[in-house]
Order: sequence, then C-alpha cells, then structure tokens
Amino acid sequence: MPPTIVLPRATQRRDGHPAAENLEKRNEELEKELKRSLEREERMKEELERLWKRLMVAEEAEERLCNQLGELEAEAVNHAREYRAHITVLMEQLSVAHKLLQDASINV
Repeated sequence: MPPTIVLPRATQRRDGHPAAENLEKRNEELEKELKRSLEREERMKEELERLWKRLMVAEEAEERLCNQLGELEAEAVNHAREYRAHITVLMEQLSVAHKLLQDASINV
C-alpha cells in the first residue's frame, strides 16, 4: 500500500479557505509525485530483473567457455606430448642410422 499524506480534519474542509485549498493542491501534487516514483521504481525493478537474467546467462556461458578451454588445453598438452615422443623416436632412429653409416664407413 503506497504511503499517503493525511491532513488534519480542520484543514480537510472544502469551504474555499485558501490554506485548505493550498494543502489539498499540495497533497494532490505529492500523491502524483508518489505515483510517478512508484512507477519508476517498478520499471527499475523490471530492468534489474532483466539485467539479472542476462548476467546469469553470461555467467553460464562463461562457465561453459572455461570448461571448453580447459578441455582444449588438456588436448593441446596431449598432442604436444605425442609430438615430443614421436620426435624422440625419430631422433633415436636417426642416431642408429648415423651410427650404422659410421660403422659401415669404418669397415670399408
């Protein structure tokens, strides 16, 4: 329930008294201002709700991307290890071949 301004009974007369008229006008202005303020507050709540939902979507997307990045990093590490192992095997084969060539040239 929105707050309202209550005037004392003596000033609520509608007898044309200038003070009473001024108070009534001021009360109407304040009630209109209050209504506008409550409408603004409602719009701000709705906007906040929309932003909150967008934030939740963004956070979920960030979490998915982080998980995917972690998986890609792990895959890259595995590929690098496989590549290094393959290079090591090739180096060993090259070393054996080089040694065989050296032995063959010495025996000739």
